[in-house]
Amino acid sequence: MLRSSLTTAARRGLSAAAAEAPTKKVAVTGAAGAIGYAMLMRIASGQMFGPHVPVELQLLETEQGLKPLRGVAMEIKDGAFPLVRGIKQTADPNTGFGDADVAVLVGARPRGPGMERADLMSANAAIFAVQGKAINDAAKRDIRVLVVGNPANTNALVAAANAPDIDPAQFMAMTRLDQNRAMGQVAIKTGTPVRDVERVVIWGNHSSTQYPDLSNALVNGKPALDVINDTKWVREEFIPRVQKRGAEIIGARGASSATSAASAAIDHMHDLFVGSGDAWQSLAIRSDGSYGIDKDIWYSVPCRCPGDGVYERVLDIPPPDEYSAAMMDATRKELLEERDAVKHLLPAATGKQTSTKPARKKRAKKATA
Repeated sequence: MLRSSLTTAARRGLSAAAAEAPTKKVAVTGAAGAIGYAMLMRIASGQMFGPHVPVELQLLETEQGLKPLRGVAMEIKDGAFPLVRGIKQTADPNTGFGDADVAVLVGARPRGPGMERADLMSANAAIFAVQGKAINDAAKRDIRVLVVGNPANTNALVAAANAPDIDPAQFMAMTRLDQNRAMGQVAIKTGTPVRDVERVVIWGNHSSTQYPDLSNALVNGKPALDVINDTKWVREEFIPRVQKRGAEIIGARGASSATSAASAAIDHMHDLFVGSGDAWQSLAIRSDGSYGIDKDIWYSVPCRCPGDGVYERVLDIPPPDEYSAAMMDATRKELLEERDAVKHLLPAATGKQTSTKPARKKRAKKATA
């Protein structure tokens, strides 16, 4: 009885505190899929925006996915989460993104038998073009968008290009999963709790060309490369393992990463909105030419997150050595190739306005400093 009373009291206190904070409308695509399913309970419990921020969940699925989505919504309701102010289920993008503060774009077409990578990229880019248009037409102007569905970097490019009235800096692709994987491997190698591993950076694409970089990383405040003291391990084991971790997981469990991907999305948005102080977070964002990277590709770089949806590039770092420069360049080239493959879906390349409704002229404040 005592435990039950404490739980009830805690829930009432949480609900009262939440009543003072504005409700965040969170749109999630592919909401009935494995990643969405793993993520939604954590959003509902306050792990994305903090324990005092209520949420309204706007769950978007395909027509075929609406039935299992109803079951997901039932489970959220059965969780009796004090922070949840409403649950919307829809297959219509304009409804799903209506007045959304945040969108997590998880749903993407999986690669089928005999499908070439280029075919998969084109199919998914078309999906994200539609979603970008709907975000432009229906969402709030200061929305923050996280793309999880692969190829995430280029899907973010396509979505942003099709949302001409929203600052492209507000669109991000997720490389936090890669960062978390890299930090985990360093923690195992050094026998250190992962909380003591800092400043691991993922450069470039969320693909097997990404560069997990330990040049600036710290372990218990000491340079990680000095603590590890094993260049062969870094280059021949650590980097390939992080690059190919997704395939390794598929080989082991017969399915792609779901729980870890959901956890990374929570981490990304939590740090973006709640803040993570001086810690470095890897975010795939629109390149502005920093680090010598071509403009207008979504390239993962180290950022600091002061909170409130803002990020700032970490620019006060030494230039890369020859090895790092080559690795960064390889993933840059892949992203340029991907951009070229979907150029027919980029309005800037065609000069066409893609919005299906009259454009809203007011632009939101930039997400970068």
